[in-house]
Amino acid sequence: MASPSPKSPEQSDKSKKYDRQLRLWGDHGQKLLEKSKICLINATALGTEILKSLVLPGIGAFTIVDGEKVTEEDIGSNFFLEETSIGMPRAQAATQGLLELNPDVRGDYIDESPEHVMAHTQDFFNNFTVVIATALPEKVLMPLSRQLWATGVPLVVCRSIGFLGYVRLQIKEHCVVEAHPDNEAPDLRLDKPWPALRTHLDKVDVSSLGTKERSHVPALTILYYYMQKYKEMHGGSLPKTRSEKDELRKMIRTSLPPDGDTSGALEENYEQAVRFVNVCINSIGVSAQIQAILDDERCTNLTSESSSFWIICAALRELVQSEGSLPVRGSLPDMAADTTSYVTLQQLYQRQAQLQAEAVYRRAVQIARSLGQSPDIISEAEVKLFCKHSSELYVLRGNCIADEYQNSSPNIAPYLEDPESLMFYYVILRGLERFISEYNTYPGQFDDQVEPDVLKLKTLIGKLLSEWGCPTPVTSDDRVHEVCRYGGAELHSVSAMLGGCTAHEVIKLITHQYKPINNTFIYDAITSTSATFFL
Repeated sequence: MASPSPKSPEQSDKSKKYDRQLRLWGDHGQKLLEKSKICLINATALGTEILKSLVLPGIGAFTIVDGEKVTEEDIGSNFFLEETSIGMPRAQAATQGLLELNPDVRGDYIDESPEHVMAHTQDFFNNFTVVIATALPEKVLMPLSRQLWATGVPLVVCRSIGFLGYVRLQIKEHCVVEAHPDNEAPDLRLDKPWPALRTHLDKVDVSSLGTKERSHVPALTILYYYMQKYKEMHGGSLPKTRSEKDELRKMIRTSLPPDGDTSGALEENYEQAVRFVNVCINSIGVSAQIQAILDDERCTNLTSESSSFWIICAALRELVQSEGSLPVRGSLPDMAADTTSYVTLQQLYQRQAQLQAEAVYRRAVQIARSLGQSPDIISEAEVKLFCKHSSELYVLRGNCIADEYQNSSPNIAPYLEDPESLMFYYVILRGLERFISEYNTYPGQFDDQVEPDVLKLKTLIGKLLSEWGCPTPVTSDDRVHEVCRYGGAELHSVSAMLGGCTAHEVIKLITHQYKPINNTFIYDAITSTSATFFL
């Protein structure tokens, strides 16, 4: 009978409930999610799908602002509305359905139009972590965009119509600490080890070890040893090109003759050392992207209003200036080695990371005090995380949607050179919004008006392109006709797809992890294609 597997540590009910997402953004990301307050303007099919994908992972609270009543058309596309809801305030019906998904989330609604709320409660929307607006008329979007841009609250504008979807992020400044790059090389500092690491590695003469001893040496130690041999042969320089790295690999391979193994196989740790040549020999210099952040005016000219991100950046900048490199990440890749050797190496890296993080923390607290801020705004855990991911720092500064809409020459001409570009749908959607503003209805909403509305929409699109200085016509009749044929209808499958994508972007904004889109996303469900544009 097989012996029972060891029990895993006990998890709290919350950890069990959110286990999968905790693996993505960690406890600290989940705490930010649980503190967030989201406002949804208009409980359309797309709007409720976005909120669904935020309620399930456990946002703190949401408020729906919607002055419409539930109609039969809503029932046909909105999963959260039922026939019994017809005639009810759409905000109320959607809130009730969404709250059933997760008892940890609080929800509220306002059965008033966004125009009414803005007119009677000027600062209402400023109190949210993120504001999401769906199917919002241009006349309401403009003042809302201006207001949220001034206060720094992120605004996400979305629309789902037929087989077409659109998302636009308005972000004044968004700072990311954990970008989670797809391919991240280990941070081992073998080219310029700090004194404690150098002393430890220099003590091991790999070539003099016996058969049994050499099988327990970590791959990192083996690689460092032969790197020194390579440097001695090449005037102190490290291998950079492929051929130079191949030479180092050959040195490692030929240094260990197989013992009684006719296949010529190396020890596992030596094979790892050979593989590490590609990923573990890298310069400890600061990348241009990170240097630009450290040299940013927000970092070098701090004020009493500076955020903790920029205060820690200023402290980090001083460390980089004194040591010439970013803090050590403090983690090691898995290696074949005896436990003692591996743990000793691991502790060296962890200790160096801890010392550097403590130095940055102390300096950040001093800076906060000098600015007249409470030192409590800087936590040791935050600084530790900041130092660990200092090579991933990312700052995104976007554009105001109101400026984009009032710009007489938006930067779209280069995209329109490609006849298959989804930018054409952006042009059509802008024309659609102008149509709604002028005629107070969607084109093609009535069957007998489809063809006349096609002509009206094409005329409005032509005027827009003329204002922008773009050649006309650049949009095909088929595309315009297709949008008019929708009559403003939403398809649940398209809204669900776009809602999930939008919720991902909102979570990025809340947790300050992963890079959000910059700044426009368009989805064409007919061809199952999507594209991101910077406008």
